[in-house]
Amino acid sequence: MKNNEQQPDFLFEKVNYKILLIGMAVIALGFILMSGGGSDDPKVWNDAVFNFQRIRLAPTVVLIGFGITIYSIFKKSK
Repeated sequence: MKNNEQQPDFLFEKVNYKILLIGMAVIALGFILMSGGGSDDPKVWNDAVFNFQRIRLAPTVVLIGFGITIYSIFKKSK
């Protein structure tokens, strides 16, 4: 590499990007936990829509994922 060539400046450090990817994975996990619970037959009611996983756990996991991504944005480099 020559002296007059500049390396690209990234907005964040490598650690910030790793934390950001972890946060995005946690958000995706929350949405996966929220999915399902439906019925193939519209005349049959399925109470699985209102179980703990879809009502409490999945939205909490999504909010934790958003918190992790916000932390990755605000984390200062050393």
